[in-house]
Amino acid sequence: MTERVAPGARDFVTGDGTRLHAELTGPADSAVTLVLVHGWTQDLRTWDRVVDELPRELRVLRYDLRGHGRSAAAPPGTTTIDRLADDLAELIADRVPEGRLVLAGHSMGGMTIMALADRHPGLVAGRVDGVGFVATSSGNMDRITLGLPGVAGSGAARVERRLAKLLLAYRKDVLPLRPGAARAGARWLVFGRRPRRRDVSCVVDQLLKAHPASIGGFQNAISLHDRRVALAALRTARGVVLAGEADRLCPVPHAKAIAAELPGSRLVVYPGAGHMLPQERSHEVAERLTALVATRTH
Repeated sequence: MTERVAPGARDFVTGDGTRLHAELTGPADSAVTLVLVHGWTQDLRTWDRVVDELPRELRVLRYDLRGHGRSAAAPPGTTTIDRLADDLAELIADRVPEGRLVLAGHSMGGMTIMALADRHPGLVAGRVDGVGFVATSSGNMDRITLGLPGVAGSGAARVERRLAKLLLAYRKDVLPLRPGAARAGARWLVFGRRPRRRDVSCVVDQLLKAHPASIGGFQNAISLHDRRVALAALRTARGVVLAGEADRLCPVPHAKAIAAELPGSRLVVYPGAGHMLPQERSHEVAERLTALVATRTH
């Protein structure tokens, strides 16, 4: 699958020496920069469809999280949401040191923004005007049952935890998955009704490019994620919380829990959509994020 490389692509090295692939596009004199953070097992291509629908005059920063996409594998002991938040803070300081920000995160990307608010409150209070949480959660991810009832749901959760342990111990750089089986699994797990075949293939391609041990470690970090209290630091920013009605990984109650902590936010639930809202509802996601930016620039 052909990957697009933006003219503004330039690697960034974090404080602990990890190389991240980052892309900054749009005019340097833009009043606000939209920062897009992707989720677990994916990379910045998560946002391709959304970026295509954003205003061309908008400045956009997106990147591959450590252990994902074109970024380097996460060094041992760094597969934590806290470390992702620090990476984001460092990247912003390097690439967008001044100006107003709107942050948007999908899945683990949303969790990263919550941790950023917790660990870097000065940055958030001083510069962040808007935040978009897309198919994500503020906690209780260890109780996810993949939409399956009773014993089946508990069993699915146990399998997921065992898989994470196996990935942590896996020493190769490529996941041992057959693309056909991976597409079937992804179609059921992260998409809602009637997904586009190319979207499913793109999601799988991103998964197969992620570093196995890194994503195993991050799965454990997701299960420990608890940042509901940290959302208080974002109450002064305009917010939107987007959820798919058929999301198996971050079900609608998780979106409602986030919205409850952000009284000024707008909760939008998309019927028939699953976890991959940036692909399944790209136009609607782009509209919501553009509105957050436009409120600041007008």
